[in-house]
Amino acid sequence: MAGNLNVTVWNEFIHERRAGGKPMEIYPAGIHVALASHFSAQAGITARTATLDESEHGLTREVLDRTDVLFWWGHLAHDKVEDAVVKRVQDAVLDGMGLVVLHSGHAAKVFKNLLGTSCGLKWREADEREILWNVAPHHPITQGVAEHIEIDRHEMYGERHDIPEPDQLIFISWFQGGNVFRSGCTFERGLGRIFYFSPGHETYPIYHRADILRILTNAARWTGEYSARAREGNGRRPDLRKTVNQNVPLA
Repeated sequence: MAGNLNVTVWNEFIHERRAGGKPMEIYPAGIHVALASHFSAQAGITARTATLDESEHGLTREVLDRTDVLFWWGHLAHDKVEDAVVKRVQDAVLDGMGLVVLHSGHAAKVFKNLLGTSCGLKWREADEREILWNVAPHHPITQGVAEHIEIDRHEMYGERHDIPEPDQLIFISWFQGGNVFRSGCTFERGLGRIFYFSPGHETYPIYHRADILRILTNAARWTGEYSARAREGNGRRPDLRKTVNQNVPLA
């Protein structure tokens, strides 16, 4: 891919500001800053951040026009995200911007609208062991990633996850309590590539792990490569036939 990859990391930034809480201890400047700092240290990537409390949630048209890949982390305030901003992000994805949805971002309005389903799942917080199985070892997102990754303690996400059939299943997770989960999935909507990745609960230092950060960096490059080509004048427009639920207002 020619040129620099521009990444924006969006985070509602609520958990980390609660005094004395575990998220503040693990991510004192916020999950968004931890991830953006990592991305900015990688060759050919420039990262910026945006949060819920900023004007237009930090996702103005100008910001999105300069974003190749948008990372999205949300949990407590999905309903606080303005519909106009959701629509703006949806349109940007259809026009070719990559979208990486993290952990509880499965319930974000933009993700549910683009996929056309509730995206609901089973969950429990029980400090369970998780094994993340790499089931697509030749995919660009898994390059340099082991056959499996063990996470000693994590929140359980389990099936059924109400998502459309993924374009490709990248990771499957097994949890100590017996549940399994499609923990890494790709989708295409319009010209945009989407990757959902579940590890990343705010009370565990998941985003300080080198193996997890490698996956996220690979995901940024994979979605960003597609976005960059779409923006370099190939003349293609979004194909709305890729959307699952035509009743969802995507245009």
